[in-house]
Amino acid sequence: MREAAFVKQNKEKWIAFEKAISFSSKTNPDVLVDGYIQLTNDLSYAQTYYAESKTLLYLNSLTSQAHQKIYKNKKESGNRIISFWKHEFPLFFKQYHSTLGVAFLIFSLASAIGCISALNDSTFVRLILGDGYVNETLNNIANGEPTAIYKSGSEIGTFLGITINNIRVAFLAFAFGVITSIGTVYILFSNGVMLGAFITFFYTKGVFFEANKQIWLHGTIEISVIIIAGCAGLIMGNSILFPKTFSRRVSFMKGAKDGLKVVVSTIPFFIIAGFIEGFITRYSSMPNWLAFAIIGLSFLLIVFYYILYPILVNKSYEGQLHRT
Repeated sequence: MREAAFVKQNKEKWIAFEKAISFSSKTNPDVLVDGYIQLTNDLSYAQTYYAESKTLLYLNSLTSQAHQKIYKNKKESGNRIISFWKHEFPLFFKQYHSTLGVAFLIFSLASAIGCISALNDSTFVRLILGDGYVNETLNNIANGEPTAIYKSGSEIGTFLGITINNIRVAFLAFAFGVITSIGTVYILFSNGVMLGAFITFFYTKGVFFEANKQIWLHGTIEISVIIIAGCAGLIMGNSILFPKTFSRRVSFMKGAKDGLKVVVSTIPFFIIAGFIEGFITRYSSMPNWLAFAIIGLSFLLIVFYYILYPILVNKSYEGQLHRT
């Protein structure tokens, strides 16, 4: 890459970081550290390809200033965990909204394929869900309780089991990104097909409304967060396929770190989904308005935290930069 193109590509990022370190006491320390890591990566690239250039001199100077500011003034937040979910993660995640959109499209396409396949082949659902599950659900439908399977087991046992399993699936979707994005696409696709076939199965048995009212109580958060975990895997996988100005090793390390942050952010939501499935979904006799209120609030929670809130936090942060 020509030096002029390199400068043009990264100029705004460097200026923003230069402004950020000028008022480091008002900036999240971890945001400064992340920016510092990116800056040192750019410095390494410049040292390799633009030795003795003005760009290298500028980056050396900026890196030195940043090092002094960060390691002299950095203070750990009194509550690091709250700081992560309240400030650090939403500020960081906005850059990956497009990746989240790709994960959503993959999952949606797979769900549509699962629906179409289940509608046109009566054996497809058994292939995807297994004979045991299908037979048990058919018996429940015959007894007038299509979602009675959610009533089995103790409330606490169900809550713990479901939560742990969902977190396992999320980390699996992320970990498969290590074999490039193809591994994560496979996890998203297989889960999407399963969901499509599962929902269509109830439709073909004439209990679509009754089943969905219960399934989406916990499924709204559960499915949304699986897609978000898929986004994490794509972040890591794409870092291998598209290293940009970084070496492939440095790009992978950054992608793995960023992806892990996304997965960690999903843990509270999986706990919420597990709680709903363990303690609420089993009550199929609840009023329709209450069920749809829970579903609606769950959907709004996901949309707000992963889409709207990152936009608002970034606008606030940019406003601080402009005022300096």
